[in-house]
Amino acid sequence: MSVLVNRDTRLLVQGITGREGEFHSSAMLEYGTDIVAGVTPGKGGQTALDGRVPVFDTVVDAVRETGANATCIFVPAGAAPDAMLEAAEAGVPLVICITEGIPALDMLRVYHVLRAAGVRLIGPNCPGLTSVGEAKVGIIPGNIHRAGPVGLVSRSGTLTYEVVQAMTDAGLGQSTCVGIGGDPIVGTSFVDVLDMLNHDPATEAIVMIGEIGGEEEERAAAFVQREVRKPMAAFIAGRTAPPGRRMGHAGAIISGGAGTAESKRAALEAAGIAVADSPSQIPQLLRAAGVR
Repeated sequence: MSVLVNRDTRLLVQGITGREGEFHSSAMLEYGTDIVAGVTPGKGGQTALDGRVPVFDTVVDAVRETGANATCIFVPAGAAPDAMLEAAEAGVPLVICITEGIPALDMLRVYHVLRAAGVRLIGPNCPGLTSVGEAKVGIIPGNIHRAGPVGLVSRSGTLTYEVVQAMTDAGLGQSTCVGIGGDPIVGTSFVDVLDMLNHDPATEAIVMIGEIGGEEEERAAAFVQREVRKPMAAFIAGRTAPPGRRMGHAGAIISGGAGTAESKRAALEAAGIAVADSPSQIPQLLRAAGVR
């Protein structure tokens, strides 16, 4: 099995004719993802990716003609909120938004509309997700994966790649890897994905990659302590960040004693999660927990 996307995912790409959309759509198609449509206003009736994917003017048209059940958004920050709302209005149940730089006030509105509509949003400002060997949606490199029993959820894109590559090099394969995004307002939380991985029979162990700022890791630790019995390892980025200074992601800011790497590490360890000192240590901690 897998989480969120699989061989039955029929993906449309909003912004498929743009530079980033075209490049990453080609990589998704090469991985085996079933891209059934693209959407670019004004280019309906054309095709993309060397004629392999039809392009529509609207998401409603694309869904009606192709039965798309997920969308990946590669449009500029100014247009991304409307792109997410358009997908929800068209009845797309899964929206993955790669776009970064969306104002938090815009995302606050989008978050509540999509949630009320029952739409699952991954992102924004995220790398997407991969159900290994089945479907890749977003910008995570496909060649770093190896199929196996370890699920992964992360706030950081580049650290996702680094940890996945370290696990693959160590012979530890992955089931589903999800990048939830590092903005202050994202559609899916650590707890959401941990719950999915906890109930996925193909996932025998879980890796969580967090960073300074906010309280998501502490909430995740409380959830794990209550619900999760699978082996876990974690890493928290930002141990050397000075208080009050924004570091990288918009959500990666600490205030006073809250949101620090130390407080998050303490919460995770209290929940029985092995916390790595560096991303490269993750495979070692998984092996020590009996993951093969």
